[in-house]
Amino acid sequence: MKTPKPAENIYNLIPTEELRESKPPRYISSFRDSVKLEESKNKAAHKTMGPPKVEGPSPKEFLHKHTQEASLAQKSALYDSTGRPPRCLAEEKRPPVPHRTEQPLMGVQTNKSFITTNVAEAVMAVPKKPQPIYVDTKKGDKHLLETSGLVPKYIRKKDYGSTPEYLAKRNEEVRRAQEEYDAYVTERLRMGSMKQLSEDERHSALQGLKTNWDQLQHEYQVLSVVIDTPSKKAHKERLEAEMRQLERDIDLIERHKIIYIANN
Repeated sequence: MKTPKPAENIYNLIPTEELRESKPPRYISSFRDSVKLEESKNKAAHKTMGPPKVEGPSPKEFLHKHTQEASLAQKSALYDSTGRPPRCLAEEKRPPVPHRTEQPLMGVQTNKSFITTNVAEAVMAVPKKPQPIYVDTKKGDKHLLETSGLVPKYIRKKDYGSTPEYLAKRNEEVRRAQEEYDAYVTERLRMGSMKQLSEDERHSALQGLKTNWDQLQHEYQVLSVVIDTPSKKAHKERLEAEMRQLERDIDLIERHKIIYIANN
């Protein structure tokens, strides 16, 4: 398929100048001369006048046969860091093969009765105690009883049921701290700076706190549903804060039966 030719235009007949992009000047370092000078100095340092003066080999130390072949490691290098030889070197050498003229020892006999010895060892041997097992399937699959968890090993320990050492130490620390606190309270009561709240005073204070909480609760419930002014919002937040404080005080008095207060 031929591509369509572009439409003729009079402006295409006017020759146009070709625009060439001008390249920026090449970067030349300011240290170029110093680098060239230093490089020429380093090259001149390796030059010599004539052949180098090297001492030649001695005629007595000529090259011998098999001197440049790879040799095996020395025997001392086969030892490990502890100074012990490896297994192949530590084993004793086998005895040499007997000579064909040597005669073996003949007629050597013993009076030992191996049958009597075996019978005595079997009679004196301690019988092996069989391991306890259990069977859990009808096909007779056997398993060790000791590792099964069926043996009551824990309750048969010597220290079973006794208080651990760390708990005894902690109880002793708690008891000592309570004694120090009781001694401090007794001393403050003796000095008159503190007094213990009686049961009637504690009960009346608790009832008073609950009454105040009921009043605030009733006042909170009658608030308007829509809180659209800053004053209403501040009033609601104040009631909530007071109710939370009263709840903390009521919980504190109910949890502690003995309460001490400081004298002004």
